[in-house]
Amino acid sequence: MIECPYLVRPGKKIELAKLKSDDRGPFKSKEDATAAAEKNLEQLDQLQEILYAESKQSLLIVLQAMDGGGKDGTIEFVFSGINPQGCRVQSFKAPHTTDLAHDYLWRIHSVVPPRGFIGIFNRSHYEDVLVPVVQKWITKPRAEKRYHHINEFERMLNDEGTTIVKFFLHISKEEQKERLIARQQDDQKWWKFSPGDIEVRKQWDAYQKAYETMLNHTSTAHAPWYIIPADRKWYRNFVVSDIVLKSLKKMRPQLPKITDDPRKYVIE
Repeated sequence: MIECPYLVRPGKKIELAKLKSDDRGPFKSKEDATAAAEKNLEQLDQLQEILYAESKQSLLIVLQAMDGGGKDGTIEFVFSGINPQGCRVQSFKAPHTTDLAHDYLWRIHSVVPPRGFIGIFNRSHYEDVLVPVVQKWITKPRAEKRYHHINEFERMLNDEGTTIVKFFLHISKEEQKERLIARQQDDQKWWKFSPGDIEVRKQWDAYQKAYETMLNHTSTAHAPWYIIPADRKWYRNFVVSDIVLKSLKKMRPQLPKITDDPRKYVIE
């Protein structure tokens, strides 16, 4: 667990409406924040190589947000410099028939990053305590059981060597409107636009409440949530890169010990 202003402390209740989505931290300009973020990326690249070589532990990044919150942009920036050989991105859409024939965590477990890898979830198992709650497909007691299941599932992953870091990208309703309109107006982004996004937007308050409840129930010492101010993309990128870097440093990956000195061999 990395100490920072955006950590959801286990046991402490948060209210999203009281949290700033347009924070800029200590930075006076986009350029300053971007320069700091790029320094983070350089170190991230180095540590990821060591993590891959060590192959004893893994890092799971979970990204959740309202539509237009910046999940894709965060992944594109923060993980742009690392070796794709040791990184896997998994997106979660609506469950298929095969998924629905199993428990709701079945499709999640099979794509958890193996040892040595960084795994990135673009949406995640948390969809199963967001959409069903808002749409009233499950009862409140059932949802609370799922919070418990997820906490224990993440505890097991952590016990087995997976560090879990979860980000909720917090944008304002006004900023979401601007981003959705931008998608409408740019034919290169039409593939990202869905009429369903507008319907979900009409349920903004219900989703904010569902996220709030989820964050309060599932931020734990072994799998903490961070609420990232995401109206300013450049500040979002810095904060996420900084927390990911600090998490990797805390994992202290080590290069494997080599007992056979390769320098003794003659290469002709």
